[in-house]
Amino acid sequence: MSAPAPGPEGGGFAEWLTEATPAEAGRGLLGWTLTVEPADQANEIVAGRIVETEAYEGELDPASHAANGPTPRNAVMFGPAGSLYVYRSYGIHWCANVVCGPEGVAGAVLIRALEPTVGLESMWPRRPKARAARDLCSGPGKLCAALGISDAHYGLNLFDRSSPVRLEPPEGQKDFALDRPAVLVGPRIGISVAVDRPLRFGLDSPHLSRPFR
Repeated sequence: MSAPAPGPEGGGFAEWLTEATPAEAGRGLLGWTLTVEPADQANEIVAGRIVETEAYEGELDPASHAANGPTPRNAVMFGPAGSLYVYRSYGIHWCANVVCGPEGVAGAVLIRALEPTVGLESMWPRRPKARAARDLCSGPGKLCAALGISDAHYGLNLFDRSSPVRLEPPEGQKDFALDRPAVLVGPRIGISVAVDRPLRFGLDSPHLSRPFR
């Protein structure tokens, strides 16, 4: 199922996302921009272009947080498409996911890496171990730290223009189905079950969490 051209506020894509499988959504989100507005005036808007994703297929996927059904932690995965699912990995890093598919059917796409595009000056203090711009958002925990995403953003509507965290369509892309860049595909990273499913997607970018092989 090809993704439609996004409307001025992601309208066509947002509607498409309600019917998309996680694998389709994982491909379709590549090239979109994730933007975060600060809660205070001390920091500036930060943003990055999505260059890597992983799809998680809900109750059909043993690697998914929804494999055993709904819980207080994963409840938003069963909610409206376009919602932000944030969880803490290994008790250390926040990870950001885009919910997809029909409401009541769990599905989500993990944002694995971004190409930082706006507000790099605010990202550097949040990522003191980064040595180059390509290191700022080259992993799910890294990008959440760089953009300041946390559980305070859990459940936000990413297509609401008033949301402090939102998705914005690729610039200059007139036909979403025809203008798609080449997509790299491979198995997911850092899981111990369903390891062979080709559900990791990426663009040819130096900002990936790790190379595709």
